[in-house]
Amino acid sequence: MERFDIGKIRAEFPILAREVYGKPLVYLDSGATAQKPQCVIDAVDRLHARFNASIHRGVHCLSEEMTDRYEQARERIAAFVGAAEKEEIVFTAGATASLNTVAYAWGERFVGAGDNIVVSEMEHHSNIVPWQMLALRKGAEIRVLPFDDEGRLMTERLDALLDGRTKVVAVTQASNTLGTRPELRPLIDAAHAAGAVVVVDGCQGVVHGGADVRALDCDFYAFSGHKLYGPTGIGVLYGKRALLEAMPPFLGGGDMVDRVSFERTTYAPVPLKFEAGTSNFVGAIGLAEAVRFLGDLDPAAVEAHERSLLRRAAERLSAIDGLRIYGTTADKCAIVSFNIDGVHPYDVGMILDKLGIAVRTGQHCAEPVMTHYGVPGMCRASFALYNTEEEADALADGVARAVRMLR
Repeated sequence: MERFDIGKIRAEFPILAREVYGKPLVYLDSGATAQKPQCVIDAVDRLHARFNASIHRGVHCLSEEMTDRYEQARERIAAFVGAAEKEEIVFTAGATASLNTVAYAWGERFVGAGDNIVVSEMEHHSNIVPWQMLALRKGAEIRVLPFDDEGRLMTERLDALLDGRTKVVAVTQASNTLGTRPELRPLIDAAHAAGAVVVVDGCQGVVHGGADVRALDCDFYAFSGHKLYGPTGIGVLYGKRALLEAMPPFLGGGDMVDRVSFERTTYAPVPLKFEAGTSNFVGAIGLAEAVRFLGDLDPAAVEAHERSLLRRAAERLSAIDGLRIYGTTADKCAIVSFNIDGVHPYDVGMILDKLGIAVRTGQHCAEPVMTHYGVPGMCRASFALYNTEEEADALADGVARAVRMLR
């Protein structure tokens, strides 16, 4: 694919051809999990059919072939996010596992009583709860960096939260509910000046705009494969090598060891010391295939397409009486969360579903965001590169129909 051709792109995703309740599927829940292109589906099937064998353990042909593919996947993903070397890429079960690995492995060694951890108010639960658990274990304090009603992260308040006992700043690259993309580099520089490490949740950011971890200078970066058009059950943790070297392992078992005896165990070098047990090698290789697929597209064209979808949806939805969109910053990614006066979001979601339109309803694993606005939940439409302006129109038409029915 030399240019962005929406027809060709949609043809790569077989599920988009199906119907739901006799209506064409309009899939607007990619923020929860993205659909998979045929090349990823084929790659996973081919691995199971022709190469399946456990990695790093066997001297036989299948094991060596699969090990080579696994480590090539690590190299491809390292290049994709701009890591200095492939050893800075740890494969995990998902972004949640990645963030918990940092909270446990790094946090257990470097956070103590009286220290503090700064977490933004717009975080997904996966970048809140592990830090709360760490703070409880260690007697540390959680400090919250707020956002305003527009959905802008109030980074001007960061300096007042930082001090010599700040160990971690945890922040999203793009909010899964508001779509906000905070300007991270000044925040990261300020955190480093205070002696803190920065942990970035890149689940949405890596999809909408991509990532260059060296340009950001973040210390850790986490994302999930299934939101990046790859398989489920695979995630990535990027960490600066010096930090990974200093961290003890999080999980113990096979493949993360060097020598084991009842007197003493020594550990494998990074990244293997954080990949205990049989890794999801099929998922990792499938994710690398998704990255290859994305590499054939022009990222500027994808960004422009998604911005067009966001603009269309926001304009059409804003014309509906009583509808409020949450998150209105200028540089937000293609996520639209909204509510309608007097109408419960679950009811809207159920009516849209009967029209073949899949959106997310509820708290989106971001309950503090709901608390900020004083609402029990929201409807969320999250767009992807395979969506069309006609689907944005279908969303607005469906919401308008739901309003007429429910009022």
